[in-house]
Amino acid sequence: MISINQLCVEFSARPLFTDVSFVINPNDKIALVGKNGAGKSTMLKILSGLQSPSSGNISKPNEITVGYLPQQMKLADDTSILEETKKTFRKRFEMEDELKRLNKTVESFHDFESEEYFRLLEKIQSLTDRINMENVSNVDAEIEKTLTGLGFLRSDFNRPTSEFSGGWRMRVELAKILLSNPDVLLLDEPTNHLDIESIQWLEQFLQSKAKAVVLVSHDRAFLDNVTKRTIEISCGKIYDYKVSYTPFVKLRQERIEQQLRAYENQQKLIAETKDFIERFRYKATKAVQVQSRIKQLEKIVPIEVDEVDNSRLRLKFPPSPRSGDFPLIVEDLEKSYGDHVVISNVEFSIRRGEKVAFVGKNGEGKSTLVKCIMGEIPFDGHLKIGHNVKIGYFAQNQAQMLDENLSVFETIDNVATGDMRTKIRDILGAFMFGGEASDKKVRVLSGGEKTRLAMIKLLLEPVNFLILDEPTNHLDMLTKDILKDAIRDFDGTVIVVSHDREFLDGLVNKVYEFGGGKVIENLGGIYDFLRKKKIENLSDLERSSTLKNSPGLTTGQEAGNKKSGVTDTKDEKILTYAEQKERDKIIKKAEKAVKNAEDEITRLESIQSELEQKLASGIATQEVLDEYSRISSQLENAMTSWENAQGNLDKIRHEG
Repeated sequence: MISINQLCVEFSARPLFTDVSFVINPNDKIALVGKNGAGKSTMLKILSGLQSPSSGNISKPNEITVGYLPQQMKLADDTSILEETKKTFRKRFEMEDELKRLNKTVESFHDFESEEYFRLLEKIQSLTDRINMENVSNVDAEIEKTLTGLGFLRSDFNRPTSEFSGGWRMRVELAKILLSNPDVLLLDEPTNHLDIESIQWLEQFLQSKAKAVVLVSHDRAFLDNVTKRTIEISCGKIYDYKVSYTPFVKLRQERIEQQLRAYENQQKLIAETKDFIERFRYKATKAVQVQSRIKQLEKIVPIEVDEVDNSRLRLKFPPSPRSGDFPLIVEDLEKSYGDHVVISNVEFSIRRGEKVAFVGKNGEGKSTLVKCIMGEIPFDGHLKIGHNVKIGYFAQNQAQMLDENLSVFETIDNVATGDMRTKIRDILGAFMFGGEASDKKVRVLSGGEKTRLAMIKLLLEPVNFLILDEPTNHLDMLTKDILKDAIRDFDGTVIVVSHDREFLDGLVNKVYEFGGGKVIENLGGIYDFLRKKKIENLSDLERSSTLKNSPGLTTGQEAGNKKSGVTDTKDEKILTYAEQKERDKIIKKAEKAVKNAEDEITRLESIQSELEQKLASGIATQEVLDEYSRISSQLENAMTSWENAQGNLDKIRHEG
């Protein structure tokens, strides 16, 4: 459908892409991945026709339509949400108006045998066919379905777009692109401004209604649920895998290991060649061999290893004083802006060491409650910060608080203590500030780079209570993994406001849902919460009744139970949490057994493959045959062990 042929792109004589070729087929669902700066957004701009390559070409039929959502775009502010969305169907509305006009003209005709009459009928038929080809029978219904799916309330439809934040207006642009139903959708970080429910709706839309999709995202779960093919941009080349993101990660690791082996062998050859040249450079009897080696050295094309893998780098928060048993207690808290109640009757307490998530649609009060905790805004009710609590706060505007006159290295050097001072370069490299980038002044950094720098700074401060408001928006997947490991190992208390399911999975043990002015407590991890929500949604309950009937208690309900003498709610929660922790341990042990079995199979298959190559090349000694027989037997046993381990894991999960 779209063919990319020998594409090359250069910026200031520095190549970004070199001789890149691939094809986008109808109904392809492609994840475009690569480290920051690899050229993902540039590739989308070229595919959309907004940017031209230095050389090469893109071939596509004239009738192919493309919809492109960039990370940032200029947004109109002169209409309502509904009217702005309806602009998508401007041509359709024009055709419908023209059709009405032509039909009226036909009604006034009397000469049914004239050429003019037949030309009119042909126009009417042509217009009718073009309208029917758009495959949208009810425009208003489709618009409503899409806007509500992306998180808008029906009461928002007639509000001016100027009343909404940039993130919400980006949702309007996304709605317009989805409704245009293009042959190819190009989406650059579409989930950055979406909450969990909107992301799930977008996943279902892209799976069921979209045609071809090329997607850039750092949301691993989103990529796994939507895409079936992964194209990685690395070192100016592309690597095309016919799998979704998670299998790609494993295949990519295997590729890099092969590259490393080839690189090491090449370096060894280069070193040996240089050594030979130096030793015999001045020996007349070796002159021919020396010249031959020099020519051989000149012909060597250096092998590039895609990127340094920092996945083993572990960040650890510096030790801090132990806080009280309850770092945060909230009682009957309410926050209003005029007549608009954001949250009310909020009551909950967080124990020391708990890691909890705040989730819900944008505008439901998550960041508002965080600002109440931080004392940034006034509120009604009671909020108590526990004894000896030291809060580390990452706000969405945290980047603006950095000293712009310092360099990247100086910013981190000023807060690093102890052993971390010796690892500053490694830490900066893990967060994409390696090499010369560490010497940049903060003032010249992009918004995303400043956000990453602010995150590193927070990681090195001695705190015992972390509050993170959308911490992953500008982090790539490797960096998110490093951050997640650091928070998981953190022995203090954590509140995370996030819509990134993959990041929250395995990190939090309690989820607070914000909606309709209420806050509902849900025990368990993020996927426990999402499974529960899916069951509730199937019953077609309205959001208000969902909040009232949720298995989790609102803090107001909890208070009511206390008043009515129901005193065992808290004990039940603790018991349930303890049982959940024990079950998680059993599952992790079973998962480890499966992984160990898989690793053993991989090891044996590799040995078997090497032996098969020997046999195929004619090396069929008795020793090789005996070794092949022994490895084949071990491989069969390993497969049996894997089947048993997998069966045990499935049984444990099913019983849970």
